[in-house]
Amino acid sequence: MDLILWRHAEAEQGGPDADRHLTEKGLEQAKKVGAWLKSRVREYQIFSSPAERAKETAAALDGRFGILKELYGNAPPASLLEVVGWPGKEGTVILVGHQPQLGEVAAFLMTRSAEPWGVKKGAIWWFKTGREGGRLLTELVAVIPPKLA
Repeated sequence: MDLILWRHAEAEQGGPDADRHLTEKGLEQAKKVGAWLKSRVREYQIFSSPAERAKETAAALDGRFGILKELYGNAPPASLLEVVGWPGKEGTVILVGHQPQLGEVAAFLMTRSAEPWGVKKGAIWWFKTGREGGRLLTELVAVIPPKLA
């Protein structure tokens, strides 16, 4: 299974949190990272937080995304990963969400401990998980901030 964590791009300040939209810079960040992903990933499922800024980020890749309420709030990494079928699901899953949750998921994937790792706005963290000799192995394939996309 390939799992791509994508933090929403730069968003407006203020207002109700769930209603904040991307800034012009954020729209450009999302477009750049979305184009980078399109050139590398063919078949995938993409899920977004219900927050507007996450949905706008996901739409930069694909307008056909699902909404996962677990991506907005404090769902523990193991619970979120279970919802998306990790580690046994085949194919690629892209999750568009927020900090600190995505950083905790990244840490959990690598260390099995939910530490507060930082994920930059608009960046992706790409993981590949599989089994080798009966052991579950997770590899960090790429970390791509918008300026490198």
